[in-house]
Amino acid sequence: MHTSFSAVPQPQASAPLPAGLLDGLLETAGDAVFRVTSGGQIRTASTRARRLGGVEPGRALVSLVHEADQAALRNALVSSVGSIDPAIVEARFRLGERDVCYELRIALLDTGDDAPILVIGRDMSAQQATEERLRHMATHDALTELPNRVLLSDRIRMVIANARRSGQGFSVATIGLDGFKKVNDGLGHPVGDAVLQMAAGRLRRTLRDSDTLARVGGDEFVAVLPGTFNDAQIKLVTGRLMATLQSPFEVAGHTIYLGASIGVSVYPDHAEDEVRLITLADTAMSRAKETGKARTVLYSPRDQGPPEHDISLEAAMFNAVREGEFLLFYQPIVDARTRTIEGFETLMRWKHPTLGMVPPGRFIPIAENNGLINLLGAWALKAACMQIRQFQEVAGRELYISVNISPRQFRSDRFLQVLDDALAMSGTPGRQLVLEITEGTLMIDPQHAESILTKMAEREARIAIDDFGTGYSSLAYLKRFPISVLKVDRAFVKDLPEAEKDAAICNAVLDLAKHLDLSVVAEGVETEEQLSWLDTQGVHYVQGYLTGKPMPANVALAALKENLYTALLPAETRTVKP
Repeated sequence: MHTSFSAVPQPQASAPLPAGLLDGLLETAGDAVFRVTSGGQIRTASTRARRLGGVEPGRALVSLVHEADQAALRNALVSSVGSIDPAIVEARFRLGERDVCYELRIALLDTGDDAPILVIGRDMSAQQATEERLRHMATHDALTELPNRVLLSDRIRMVIANARRSGQGFSVATIGLDGFKKVNDGLGHPVGDAVLQMAAGRLRRTLRDSDTLARVGGDEFVAVLPGTFNDAQIKLVTGRLMATLQSPFEVAGHTIYLGASIGVSVYPDHAEDEVRLITLADTAMSRAKETGKARTVLYSPRDQGPPEHDISLEAAMFNAVREGEFLLFYQPIVDARTRTIEGFETLMRWKHPTLGMVPPGRFIPIAENNGLINLLGAWALKAACMQIRQFQEVAGRELYISVNISPRQFRSDRFLQVLDDALAMSGTPGRQLVLEITEGTLMIDPQHAESILTKMAEREARIAIDDFGTGYSSLAYLKRFPISVLKVDRAFVKDLPEAEKDAAICNAVLDLAKHLDLSVVAEGVETEEQLSWLDTQGVHYVQGYLTGKPMPANVALAALKENLYTALLPAETRTVKP
């Protein structure tokens, strides 16, 4: 059965809206409302629409808007005549001395007269102002109103594009305030914020309009300097930047003196993309701070920060912890006279499945920086305390185990708890544990160090100063801290006995240790001549390749059965056991 379309009821034509009623509704329909003829002339307008400049009956609506918007409005008016769907277009009207953007909704109505087009406008200025504020917030630093990293990257990309066209280089300078932390810590963040705002203003006034200055966080700023690329230009600009920050800052009754360290990278000499240019400038600034502050350093490859393979290595380290790739090796510490093993120094090793044995010099600094050293150090301490019991069972006598404590471990609030757990879990008496700490670690915070060392001594653990003589020249800590052992660094041993100065230093250390009742361990002993000289001078203990390289626990157990250092030598150099 077929249904005829003619059977479907058709809508009845509605009566035209009375023009008087329609004109009365204009006042409430929008921010600016017009009735317009098919030809685009204004017939009537609402009161608010008439506030726009030049609104009068008979005038073309398109003539009231900005020239750039006239074509779009004209097309919208034309298309509305032949369409039942309203057209929407944005156009700028003149209001006094400024342009106001309106969203115009244009629709055809059956008014029964010659003005069938209704144009309802909505003032977009408030919305646009909000959008502009959000854009500004997304691209500018809230404190200083300077560009942030997002806008900085965009600006550098623009300068790179211009530099490629012109063939002229440019530079990027990272500016770090020297001593700013003392302002925040001593005077509070409000004063610190005021100093940053003043510093930003000074730097901005020192630079050209064509330069870009951004704040990238904390007390660091970045300046992009188009056309500045040779040494003379860089020296001139950075000199001005440093000078403007050297003048005192007067804030809240305080006179504050700061300085600046500046690092510079140059396009295209050092890099050709914005990320790398900023990174290298930051590396150079770090170098400036490390080498005395208040100076400018131009990037050099020797200033390079952590290489990419170290970043990959860091990721591999966390996986290595999960997979159990870290090992402990043990280096014998022997009596210099009898050559009997008295203890072992515990040394951490990493056996990577593809890289093999990763040198400690590569992974220990990374672990120290990322905090993983706390986990590894706690494990090493507990494992060493367990291992010494097995060593003693084989040796049939009391031995000691020496464990290195990193700076970050020593500063950890949980260090003493880790120490207690290691001793309790293993049942090892504290007197059999020596904890090796460098001079530098102790002197970072002597008051804290004294407190922790005293508590360590209460547990009967002995304290050894590792690499003695290579750190701080002050000897006051030898009296202040409860120290038991001095370890003479290999740097003073390697040229013995011929080196007179090294011999004098060793004798001074021995004399000092004798009067302070301290034991001495000489590190890096590699020859019979060194061992003989050290023994003659009264050194108590030695360790080094002569008396045993670092070795796995099973090899150390075998060495203990022999009980003499000669069993630890390679087969080709081993002497006959007496």
